[in-house]
Amino acid sequence: MEDELLLMLPGPVPLPERVRAVMARQAINHRGAEFGNAYADIARVLKVLFGTKNDPLVISGSGTAGMEAAVANFGKGRKMAHLINGKFGERMYSIGQRYASETIPLESEWGTPLDLEGLKSALEGGCEVVTLVHNETSAGILNPAGEVGKICRKHDALLIMDGITSIGGDRVLADEWGVDVAFVGSQKCLAAPAGLAAVTVSDRAWDRAVKNPPYYLDLPAYRKNAAKNPMETPFTPAVPLFLALREACLIIEEEGLDNRIARHHRMAGAVRKAVTAWGLEMFPRVDGLHQYSNTVTAACLPAGTNDKDFRGTVKGLGIQIAGGQDHLKDKIFRIGHMGSVSAPEILATLAATEFAVRKAGHQVKESGVITAAEALG
Repeated sequence: MEDELLLMLPGPVPLPERVRAVMARQAINHRGAEFGNAYADIARVLKVLFGTKNDPLVISGSGTAGMEAAVANFGKGRKMAHLINGKFGERMYSIGQRYASETIPLESEWGTPLDLEGLKSALEGGCEVVTLVHNETSAGILNPAGEVGKICRKHDALLIMDGITSIGGDRVLADEWGVDVAFVGSQKCLAAPAGLAAVTVSDRAWDRAVKNPPYYLDLPAYRKNAAKNPMETPFTPAVPLFLALREACLIIEEEGLDNRIARHHRMAGAVRKAVTAWGLEMFPRVDGLHQYSNTVTAACLPAGTNDKDFRGTVKGLGIQIAGGQDHLKDKIFRIGHMGSVSAPEILATLAATEFAVRKAGHQVKESGVITAAEALG
């Protein structure tokens, strides 16, 4: 529709028409075969996206519900270490403080490499559970989950991984990397409405599940009900959101995961090239292990630019991008490139953003739009 903003955020993302349409139907029985078949389709596709043999369990709640479920079911009463280089690493640490017997924050500046040496020391000191954000959208950095998994396995610690903004948009190999518990949110790379979280759990993690988990986020209860025929949830689910997620998963299956990941990589590369063409700096500080995110680009604002005015200019052209969070406000802007969007949305966003860059008085080196078009073509 003409009056709809194009959301180029790190989630929520634009919904495909098929996903929108499936929610406009009569209610169905959430204990019946139709719902169970929809849940089964979701589980089949998500297993591939997670890179796991383990069955995904779907919770009616945002990605943070999945995050809390993971920490509460496997970290309660235990010593936990939290790798932090952005807002969502901090969030897992905050949740851990409510459940763990002891929490060790391993903090790096937002958008800089993780403290892996500190992790080794924490594990040698008896930490039993480690939390990691794979793709930290607050800073636009992709963290080395495989390397963290190796360290955790060496010390027989459980690894909980936030895959909210990587699963379905970038390569995730939970089993190969040694990830014990992983979770995703529906409104990011999956291109479904907000309000669902999916969690997968390894066998070794199930063996260490706590004895008294939260009532609503009781993952063994979700596991028991998902094993029924037809599949169920232990509590009344958000049925329209399940149906929408199923449709989103079928779209992903039709595209093919390899093709989807390649599309996300092309979009990310094009946006990064545009940032360079404008003469702006990327915000994250990457190295041989840490990379730029392939689902959101974080770039430094032109010097002296007001974030509200900058993003307001872009919004005035019908497109919404994100600013910096917390202490990064007025320092960075973020462009999401995840879900079902492709070249037309990317080029429109870059054209609007380039206009905002010029309007801010920054001397643009060359057209980022043309540079990005060449990368996408």
